This record gives sequence, structure tokens and C-alpha cells, in this order.
Amino acid sequence: MTRILTAIGLMSGTSLDGIDAAILKTDGRDVIETGPALHIPYDRDLKVWIRRAIKAALEGRDGAADIGKAAGEVTLANVNAVETLLEKAGLKRKDVDVIGFHGQTILHRPAREPMEQGRTWQIGDGAVLSEETGIDVVSDFRMADIAARGEGAPLAPVYHGALVRAYAPDRNICILNVGGVANITFVPRNGQEMDLLAFDCGPGNGLVDEWVEMKTGQGMDKDGALARQGVVHTDILRTMLLLPYLRRKPPKSLDRYDFKLDPVLPLSTVDGAATLTAFTAACVRVSETFLPEKPDDWIVCGGGRHNPALMEALEKALNTSILSAEDVGWRGDDLEAECFAYLAVRSLKKLPLSYPKTTRVPVPTLGGVYHRAPV
Repeated sequence: MTRILTAIGLMSGTSLDGIDAAILKTDGRDVIETGPALHIPYDRDLKVWIRRAIKAALEGRDGAADIGKAAGEVTLANVNAVETLLEKAGLKRKDVDVIGFHGQTILHRPAREPMEQGRTWQIGDGAVLSEETGIDVVSDFRMADIAARGEGAPLAPVYHGALVRAYAPDRNICILNVGGVANITFVPRNGQEMDLLAFDCGPGNGLVDEWVEMKTGQGMDKDGALARQGVVHTDILRTMLLLPYLRRKPPKSLDRYDFKLDPVLPLSTVDGAATLTAFTAACVRVSETFLPEKPDDWIVCGGGRHNPALMEALEKALNTSILSAEDVGWRGDDLEAECFAYLAVRSLKKLPLSYPKTTRVPVPTLGGVYHRAPV
């Protein structure tokens, strides 16, 4: 009988909004049961440290003190998230088999040429997390994929495939995750893990969030209110859609900072928000052309599904109705945390985390670094 493990997944996305934590029971193939979940926002000081770390990483200052400080603070914030979740769930440390710890991405630079070595960097110390929580930890999920000359992202497709197997295995399903970056997973009808196709398709909330913070001091365009007041500048949108990345065949992946605000800088706050929202949707439309078949259903997860203006833009761009994760019984805010709980169990069981059509690795690839908790 396949052993079912209880795992905690910890995920911090490129939107820098905080830590998502979720409990999952799984055998590494099927999702047996989802448990309690929570979100702990990053406080202002931690966001400042992470942004300094990102700046240092982008500038090539690998040994910068800002990176070390941010890594330590991210680790402590995740320790707190685990302890808070255990209390919420009424569980003791011994009740959890493993923690899947993604960490905070500060740099993602996959290889662009055949002989080039890519790089991905998630800060946060898995060994310290294991020591402080008393629970085994799997971290550094992306390193083996990058070492095998894969893209290192996205890693959620294998979890998406498990969800679709339970939901509608006889339909072509496209899952669109809209976080700081938007990525899609195409799960073909009755497909196996080797059949999954996945790639980053463009900006998610990241550009709009950056624009709104710069213009208003707010962290996001809440409910798409600004975008709904603005006008899409189609000439600027067409220019933005000339980005070479959009024409590359998948699998492919992006860094949150591959996109710039320069084209919309002359615009008003509301017109900039409208144009950037339209750009996110248009990138998804371009991505659809790379799919082997037309999806029967589009399912949107991630923070972007809370933005009505973006959801409307997506329906218009794709010329179809779209579903949110909740429409099919999934927890849209918790999916990525659940994913890293699932991947931690797969890592322990020596099951692949990535595949040729999800990250461009030559063969199905294992991943994760294991940290045993002190006895």
C-alpha cells in the first residue's frame, strides 16, 4: 500500500505579498485531502529587505549583506508561518512528515542558448527552518532542473495534472495561474504526466502592481478599479507585444523583472493600469497559439482572479468564458502552497518534479534538497 504523508507547503511569490502555507495529505501522485491553510502578509520592513536583495542579485552583487539579511528574515517569517498553521490546524510537529519550502525568488535567469548555464535563486535556509520547526524540510526545488539545463519553472504543472485527473480527466484543461508572472499548464484529455505542457506566458499582476504603487502608493489595483476607469492605448499595446519572448516556442520561463514600465510612462494612472491589464490578457491570447489543442476549459488561479477587470480582459482576449479555481472546487489562493507540499512528498518518494514539456529538461527530473530535523 502506498504510504500517505502529511505535508506543509510554503510559498512566497514574486508579487512579494507574503507567505502562503497549506497542509496537504498525498501519496505523491493523487491528492488525498487538503487541510487548513493561511496567508501571512510580509510586513513593510521585510519587503524592503527583499527588494534590496533583488536589486543586489540583479546587479550581480551575490555577496551583498542585503541578501544575507533578507534570507535570514525570510526564513524566520516561514518559521512563524509553520507555527501559526500548526496552531490553526490543531496539529503537533510530529503530525507532519515534511515541509516543502519554496523560499523567495530574487533572481531567475534560465539558459537562453544550448551551452549556456541558467540560474535561479530562492533565498531562505531550509536547514534552519528544519532546526527551528523540528520537522523535515525539502527546499531548493528548482536547482536540479536548472542544472539539467531546464528552465527551472514552472513547477506547478505536475500538481495541476493531479488536480485535473480528479476533476475532469476527459477534457482538455488549461490552467492559468496569475501571480507576479502568469503561467499556463495545458493538461490534455486523458493525458499522462509526460504529456503536460507548461510555460510562463507573460506578466501577471506584477506590472500593474508596480505601476499602481509608483503612481498611488497602493500595492495593487484593487478590484481593477483604476483599469476600469482608463482607456487601453492600442498603439502602445501593439509595441509591447513585439517582445521577442512572446514568439519563443515553449517550454519557456520568465523573471518577474523581464518586463519594464517604460512604454506606459507617458500615460495617466488609469490609462496605464488599463493598458497593462490588457497586455497581461493579450500575452495569454498569444500563448494559446502554442497549445496543441483548443482548451475545453480555462481555469484561473492565483491573485489575478480577484481582479474583475483582468478577468473581463481575459474573456475578451480568449473569446470564451473562463472559470475561477473556486468554480471547480479548488482553493485558488492556496494552490501554490499546496503544490509545494505535494512536490516535497514527490521529492521524498523519488518521483519527477519536471518534464521535457514543462521545463525543457531532456528527461523527467527529480528535485529538492532534503534537510532532516534534529532528533
